[in-house]
Amino acid sequence: MAAGSHGWCVPPPAPDQLIRWPEESGARFIVFVDTEEEFDWSAPFARAARSVTAIAALPAMHQRFAERGVFPCYLCDYPVVVDQASAAILKAMVADGSGSIGAQLHAWVNPPHDELVSVHSSYAGNLPVTLEAAKIDALTSAISATFGRAPVAFRSGRYGLGRDTLRLLYERGYRLDTTMRARHDYRPAGGADFSRIGPDAFRAGPGGAIIEVPLTTVYTGALRRAGGPLHRLVGAIPHGRGVLARTGLLSRVPLSPEGVSITEACEAVRTAMGEGTRLLNLAFHSPSLAPGNTPYVRDAHDLARFHRWWDVMLDLLDELGVAPTTPDALIAEVDQTIAR
Repeated sequence: MAAGSHGWCVPPPAPDQLIRWPEESGARFIVFVDTEEEFDWSAPFARAARSVTAIAALPAMHQRFAERGVFPCYLCDYPVVVDQASAAILKAMVADGSGSIGAQLHAWVNPPHDELVSVHSSYAGNLPVTLEAAKIDALTSAISATFGRAPVAFRSGRYGLGRDTLRLLYERGYRLDTTMRARHDYRPAGGADFSRIGPDAFRAGPGGAIIEVPLTTVYTGALRRAGGPLHRLVGAIPHGRGVLARTGLLSRVPLSPEGVSITEACEAVRTAMGEGTRLLNLAFHSPSLAPGNTPYVRDAHDLARFHRWWDVMLDLLDELGVAPTTPDALIAEVDQTIAR
């Protein structure tokens, strides 16, 4: 079988790969922030798009999280880490332990630059394995040098997981990956198919040494138990998924303030809790904190809505008794479970 992401249908975990969290841990949630450069999401990928001015908006959001006892993991990519100003902001933010630094690989702006920039190569898992490894090494070294600690959490940008990625991470000391976006298929654009991946964390990689924490995606609506098969079926019908969503029959809801209303997201959280999900993974992109950088936050009104999304979501999680956690805490818990 050829290497790479393209056309790869990622198999679901076997039952014994699923992580059985201790009952006393209760339900938890974790927040990952794709901490990255600004670029035009509608334009071709470009190595020159390396501005990181939106990082200046992170401390205010970080403070909002800290006041609620939420300690995000900032998955930093190469332009953020090597820029002195943005690195200084992040170092100051997490100096008191109120957040952590992980790695995010944006292949097109991460050395070595030995590939042609394209949609296909923007999925790092499509690169030759030696080049993917070299890019991970460059990013890991930059983070270690800047923050004084090697990262243990990783995300491949654009959900660009390849067949060799988890092995490469294992060999470099990573312990947690959060590249898989549950119930999404990126094959049409050149990536992998995660449609058979559910929201639950599981052991992956060599010897199950990597904790995979997929971005939580929940099916809601009257037909949610038909879930994946029905969602794939209606995807072949023009506007079919939109009709199902508008009529309340079936929606696929990722837990993110970007492109997802707070009403939808709250319903998804309640559904996930009702179905026994023990760990929720919420995420957003750092450029969304400055209007005009992403399609999700175009102006001040959108930014206010973004902040309200988090206020309402954190209130709901608190009401449901879903507590915040961190990558280090999850890794320690899994290690303790294995040691028993």
